[in-house]
Amino acid sequence: QVQLAESGGGLVQPGGSLRLSCATSGFTLDYYAIGWFRRAPGKEREGVSCISRRDGTKFYADSVKGRFTISRDKTKNMVYLQMNSLKPEDTAIYHCGVDSRSGMCYEYDSWGQGTQVTVSS
Repeated sequence: QVQLAESGGGLVQPGGSLRLSCATSGFTLDYYAIGWFRRAPGKEREGVSCISRRDGTKFYADSVKGRFTISRDKTKNMVYLQMNSLKPEDTAIYHCGVDSRSGMCYEYDSWGQGTQVTVSS
């Protein structure tokens, strides 16, 4: 059974940094595509970043490219999202998700409860 648990969110000033963590269990980390998406009030769900299943290629939304970095530690079954130069528009609940079918984070079929990120002065 796939289980995901996010942590690391919080309140940060614009320009600041946070590192989100996702503890995974119930599957081998590189068997599925895994990534992060976010939900903000009044906005559609947005895919933020993804590590593909086939070769571990990393993808980023244009809105975070150059500021966010996704990584995984297979020895610890952890996935991370390093977020730098944060902006108020990055405020959202961030979820770690798994796509067990497409291999490319097209449609997440499991995700965690999320962690709140608030960027405000």
